Amino acid sequence: MKKSSHLPRLLITLGDVAGIGPEIVARAWPDLLPMCRPVVVGDPLWVRRGLELIGSTARVVVVDEPEEAEANAEVVPCLVGSEVDLRGVQPGRVEASAGRAAYDFLCRAIDETTTGNAEGIVTAPLHKEGLHAAGLPYPGHTEILAERTGVKEFAMVLAVGDLAVAHVTLHMALREVFCHLTPAAVLEKIRLLDGLQTRLLGRRPRLGVAALNPHASDGGLFGDEEALAIAPAVETARSEGLDVSGPWPCDTLFVRARRGEFDGVVAMYHDQGHIALKLLGEGRAVNISAGLPIVRTSVAHGTAYDIAGRGCADASSLVEATRVAARLAQTADKTHE
Repeated sequence: MKKSSHLPRLLITLGDVAGIGPEIVARAWPDLLPMCRPVVVGDPLWVRRGLELIGSTARVVVVDEPEEAEANAEVVPCLVGSEVDLRGVQPGRVEASAGRAAYDFLCRAIDETTTGNAEGIVTAPLHKEGLHAAGLPYPGHTEILAERTGVKEFAMVLAVGDLAVAHVTLHMALREVFCHLTPAAVLEKIRLLDGLQTRLLGRRPRLGVAALNPHASDGGLFGDEEALAIAPAVETARSEGLDVSGPWPCDTLFVRARRGEFDGVVAMYHDQGHIALKLLGEGRAVNISAGLPIVRTSVAHGTAYDIAGRGCADASSLVEATRVAARLAQTADKTHE
């Protein structure tokens, strides 16, 4: 790792303050300092509450610009990310104000990063019901990031160690997945995962593409998506020089990936990739946004309303997300996701 003066400046968003965001940011804080120059984007009151919850004596210092921040074990710089009054928010409850503020925190972080005031973003979780209560029709972070940065081709990637999974479809009803699988959509995610893993690994990755149907449809017995949508995309990607194969039956593909045959997997829908990676990760999984002009990573878990405010949340995913963001930020001059 580079000397501290050259560490990337990363913005850590507080997420939905009714969840575990304030606690995990506070708990992770000492572990973030060797990796980056962190600045929290959020609400100073809730940063203090997070620190108090874990018994930290660190103090919160409000800054107007990221470059003003001087973080250390006893000082947590906070960039105020929203004008919403969050004093009445209760841990573990859906609140429109918390949903709106989480959106504001993210937008402030995006704007600061796109203008060059920071080199990446690491996000604590937000709550989809909180967003909708605030009148914000987004299914999650990824779609907000893509809209605000003007990107049309993007992917949600989960990573555990050197293995990463990109998803062709994301937050939609399972019955809608079938009409969204096209050769172009599958090819887009193959290319994005190839570019991201090339940055993280320093070499071209070996990618496996998952089938949609059981046994990769057994020659058409259980569906035709493999023949019509997935296989053509794999063939095109191979013709472009990518090291990719498939479609492979999903139940064996992840076993092979775990054994080291693949560096990345392209999954067809949300749970097909999420369940396998979260089982493999055991709390260490990281969410990465591929295809953006900025670096963004996140925890691979939700707001955990059921334990919010109890002081028992695990911050290991946030620490790992920061580690990955720092690595990506240090390769940003070479290419982008």
